[in-house]
Amino acid sequence: MARPVDLRDTFAVIQEDSRSARVIVADDDVLMREGVASLLERGGYEVVGQAGDGPELMRLVRQLHPDVAVIDVRMPPTHKTEGLDAARTIREEHPDAAILILSAHVEVKHATTLLASGRRTGYMLKSRVTDLDEFLDAVGRVCRGGSVVDSGLIQELVAARDVDDPLAELTPRERDVLALMAEGRSNAGIGRRLWITEGTVEKHVHSILTKLRLPETNDDHRRVLAVVTFLDVHQTD
Repeated sequence: MARPVDLRDTFAVIQEDSRSARVIVADDDVLMREGVASLLERGGYEVVGQAGDGPELMRLVRQLHPDVAVIDVRMPPTHKTEGLDAARTIREEHPDAAILILSAHVEVKHATTLLASGRRTGYMLKSRVTDLDEFLDAVGRVCRGGSVVDSGLIQELVAARDVDDPLAELTPRERDVLALMAEGRSNAGIGRRLWITEGTVEKHVHSILTKLRLPETNDDHRRVLAVVTFLDVHQTD
């Protein structure tokens, strides 16, 4: 049975991080947009605008200069990449703004394209929004300058590996650590999640980076990008 979530602790942490954070929410589904806005407000954020398409989103961003933009990938008129296109423009015009993309499906190319744009970025499946604790944690992390990668993206890529893939060399525990690394969690955070010591996590990370032929780094964001980029390149081979 899943443990009950005490939202008081979650809200206390989020509110501390988001006391002055101003957010714009963009989604053509009115119910989804209003629901996300309501969750953000309950978490202590100030929702300063809502948009149903890319042009309206850009108009609001240029007018209001939000701290965070929560954006659906697919919006009118073509329902393809309007949200992602707007996110790229926001990153160019407002590099300090945090961006969290919401998607109904795992879309590898879209996710890695966004993450390659720099810090304060995230990709999350809409199904995760129903987990209030996880959703607010993701928004808080991109606000603080981190990156968020949905675990569903990593799981799909790992499942697609073939016998020649270096990922095949990873142990089950290393794959668990890799998935949490890709979510942007620190070694301490991974240790708490897996009930192992931080020193043990460090050993797993060293082994993962060695097996994937990736350079060691203490920069969590670069570590996430390196892992996701590697997996994406392999996926397209």
